[in-house]
Amino acid sequence: MAEISLTLIQTFYQVARHGSFSGAARELNLSYQSAANHVRRLEQILKGKLIESEQGAKRIALTPRGRALYNLLHPELDIMLERLTKLIESQRSSLRVGMPQAIFFYLFPKVLTRFREKFPEMEFAVYERDTVLAELVKNGSLDVCISERYFGDPVVPQRLLGSYRLSLVYPRQWGEAPKQQDIPSWAEGRRFITFEPGQTLRNLAVDFLSRDGALVQPVISTSGSSSVKRCVEEGLGFSIIPSWCIGPEDVTISSAKLNNLPEVRVYFGSAGFLQKHPTVQQLFEDCQRELVGPILDPPRGGEFTHPPL
Repeated sequence: MAEISLTLIQTFYQVARHGSFSGAARELNLSYQSAANHVRRLEQILKGKLIESEQGAKRIALTPRGRALYNLLHPELDIMLERLTKLIESQRSSLRVGMPQAIFFYLFPKVLTRFREKFPEMEFAVYERDTVLAELVKNGSLDVCISERYFGDPVVPQRLLGSYRLSLVYPRQWGEAPKQQDIPSWAEGRRFITFEPGQTLRNLAVDFLSRDGALVQPVISTSGSSSVKRCVEEGLGFSIIPSWCIGPEDVTISSAKLNNLPEVRVYFGSAGFLQKHPTVQQLFEDCQRELVGPILDPPRGGEFTHPPL
């Protein structure tokens, strides 16, 4: 088979997306005839019809083979082209990674130290996000995401790194911690500090505190665990945050690990076509070495560490 060029693939993709040769021609700054010729050449290479079009008709129709090819390309081709654009613009090798602010702040320095031993010249660009990571990967803005959400999206395959527990934190002068089953009633009337709406940890905390019909109204919402914890240190209220945020140096706050809350799972995801890329694979392995065991509980039997088949 003759070698297929990216130009031919991109032209077919835009024709299929726009439903016309003219729409693709405008998108790619080609002539109508060039767009048609590109598709015909691709059909010759693949030895099969991809598009049905009638003389003078403004719209085209995909053949079954054309539809299968378009579904194979979408939306991976957009992500690849966006990544190529960013690489060419910067003219420097980079890896763009999104993760919640607390995971980067508390957990990632050791991962980065190990990663940069292998790739000392690479720029590691971090986007501190929680709620839009899958979409950022799908639109080409990110290469990798580390998330406490399982997306269930085949375009952004995820591998389970491990899990952790949450802890109740509150000013030390408030006295002894309540029993875990009593925390929802203990929390009523107290100032609750938590994460921005939509964040995974906020949802878990609110669900727990709202048991038995208790009314939970946050008094402060902020973006990450370091900010939430700082507010607690200043005596502004209590919160529920990852257990690994609390250390022996935190003498102004008390904490209690909440074993009756569900474990929070941490997933490593990437654009599908980058899964076997050396930098992505190295980062995944570094995350496993530095986080699983010291910080995260390893996956148990039956939990997947690779995307389910």
